[in-house]
Amino acid sequence: MLQAQKISFDVQSGGKLTGRIRVPGDKSISHRSIMLGALAEGTTEVTGFLNGEDCMATLAAFRAMGVEIDGPEAGRVAIRGVGLHGLKAPAGPLDVGNSGTSMRLMAGLLSGQAFDTTLVGDASLTRRPMRRVTEPLAAMGAHIETSGNGTPPLHIRGGRTLQGIGFTMPVASAQVKSSLLLAGLYARGTTCVTEPAPTRDHTERMLTGFGYPVNREGSTVCIQGGGTLTATGIDVPADISSAAFFLVGACISPGSAITLEHVGMNPTRVGVVDILRLMGAEIHVENPREAGGEPVADLRVIGGAPLRGVRIPVELVPLAIDEFPALFIAAACAEGETVLTGAEELRVKESDRIQVMADGLDACGIEAEPTPDGIRIRGGRLRGATVDSHGDHRIAMSFAMAALRAEGPMHIRDCANVNTSFPGFVELAAAAGLGITQGDPA
Repeated sequence: MLQAQKISFDVQSGGKLTGRIRVPGDKSISHRSIMLGALAEGTTEVTGFLNGEDCMATLAAFRAMGVEIDGPEAGRVAIRGVGLHGLKAPAGPLDVGNSGTSMRLMAGLLSGQAFDTTLVGDASLTRRPMRRVTEPLAAMGAHIETSGNGTPPLHIRGGRTLQGIGFTMPVASAQVKSSLLLAGLYARGTTCVTEPAPTRDHTERMLTGFGYPVNREGSTVCIQGGGTLTATGIDVPADISSAAFFLVGACISPGSAITLEHVGMNPTRVGVVDILRLMGAEIHVENPREAGGEPVADLRVIGGAPLRGVRIPVELVPLAIDEFPALFIAAACAEGETVLTGAEELRVKESDRIQVMADGLDACGIEAEPTPDGIRIRGGRLRGATVDSHGDHRIAMSFAMAALRAEGPMHIRDCANVNTSFPGFVELAAAAGLGITQGDPA
């Protein structure tokens, strides 16, 4: 892979987004399709798979553990499952690159194997906290060694007997929930996870799709260990997290009119649409339908409606946690002040997204005051600037869309990791009307 510092984005100011586009497949669902397909009995056929670096790291890890996987070819993947107990010891450490989802979910899954494994990642992932999963997994009987400050690599001892537990998460996190449920597949008894606020439920939906019983009562989800997963077909919808950049770009650029096709509309993921509508954006949900157990729809966005600053409802925060960098750009273009609280998780993503976005907005002439669990942004005139994305794909794409409203060009550094979630972003954005080119750093 190209080193992150070798790629930059240059984006002309102004313009509008038009046409009909389909962004790449949902990253969360693509990850889980590989993991559960590998543990199923039979062959799982996947369409719409995201051929990004994060999901390819997951795919490569399961190939290294003896799973035969064909593709991806035009978004199609065939996974020949080996059953819950059919994985084999890899020849060396499993490198999941920049993917926190891969590392955290696989920590749970690998805790129940008969063999030892080591999970490693890139420099960014190696700085990210893992105790939020390793500590509850240890309560189930897992043995996972981390660095002294709880970061990767993860050394997971095999041959442990796991016991189901009841765990109440202190902070809403789909990754923690999913990690414990995957460990629960191998545990004696019942594993229950209670979340303080709703988080994405792709794992629960997909387990059900593979024929594995899942019990949900209120904010608690439970599974019984020792069952069987049966291969199925999975149609991966377009990723709403990737669609978010175009939603915001169209909202802030008068004259825009763009339709985003086949977007996943899982109720635990649509916070970005709800928040933009609260700000006054004109977004129409068209042709709602279901694909592979997930709700999907086409989203039509009409630019030009004046945006206003809002206090973001705390209950919407977990439903838009990955979309906040893009939403901060909308806030910068809104009249008045936008206030976000209850989003401390943003500080432990691929970057400290609160601080990095605040620094970038400041360079663009926007007042942005970070707080421990959020930010205050006062909308104003957005000027062109040079911004460092700190290797965070969502930061890079958010500031690229900011150029649509900026009074000068944007130069964004450290953009190679865009390929982790959105391969082809530059080409698709340019085709929709963004004046973006990719080049070497200045």
